[in-house]
Amino acid sequence: MMLWVSVWWVWLAAALILAIAEVVVPGFLFLGFALGAFAVSMLLLNTGLTLSLPVLLFLFAGLSLVAWIVLRMLFKVPRGQVKHFDHDIND
Repeated sequence: MMLWVSVWWVWLAAALILAIAEVVVPGFLFLGFALGAFAVSMLLLNTGLTLSLPVLLFLFAGLSLVAWIVLRMLFKVPRGQVKHFDHDIND
């Protein structure tokens, strides 16, 4: 019997749900997880592997971490660019 988490479309649905959550929640919180779930989905779809739950979760965690690090490098504030406020909005 095939485990339901080893089906590629389950991971694709999870990636879609996480991407929608990224739009709803401010900040880049769920985008790395959505990219990790999408990568696991494409891995399962293209290779046809049937992996166990711990292996899938390890792949998801590792790919999400890599995606998060890449996103941090892409969307970081340029060096030396700091926002200074000279006045208060209530003045």
